[in-house]
Amino acid sequence: MSEIVKKESISSILQKVEARVFVKFEPILSSFGINKYPAQLLLLAFKSEQILEMYAVINDAKILIESYPFTGFSGTIGPKLKNGDKQIPEGIYSVEYLNPNSKFYLSIKINYPNDFDREKASLDGREDLGGDIFIHGKSNTTGCIPVGDEAMEEIFVLAAKADISKIKVIICPHDFRKNEKHPVIPQINWSEELYDNLKKELGL
Repeated sequence: MSEIVKKESISSILQKVEARVFVKFEPILSSFGINKYPAQLLLLAFKSEQILEMYAVINDAKILIESYPFTGFSGTIGPKLKNGDKQIPEGIYSVEYLNPNSKFYLSIKINYPNDFDREKASLDGREDLGGDIFIHGKSNTTGCIPVGDEAMEEIFVLAAKADISKIKVIICPHDFRKNEKHPVIPQINWSEELYDNLKKELGL
């Protein structure tokens, strides 16, 4: 008799982990006068610092909910340019879907390559940009952002409770709020445009 593998759903994951997440975040949200899960989320990832920050966005105000260290890293500073380069993308992304059956426990798929990535690839003559970029659990990774299982449960619950169309993911080479200097990326001639866009998103 073959082994039956039970598939999880977003609902079944919430049934297992939401209680713990609610106990942790309810006092934080209440302290800002928020009595329900936020519909809008902002995830800020900083590659050099290897930190992911999760914000609730309420009436255009950004409220830091939690910060999570990366549990793994691949590639170097600079945007993802092609399939197999092991780079974590840099840019402004949305969330495509939540995966409750990831081989990395839980994951959230971002929309790399986005329109900006495709436009620059076309100008550069690059074709195979790669894809399948996720924020996920565990610690091993190639081009994604791992944060460990417990942190991923928390991000997953808030993302599941939010309006998925209102989740923004901004991935920066470093925290421009602390250091506004752009890294030099010799392979491309559009890094200034990319990093100026990221700084605007950070309110700089």
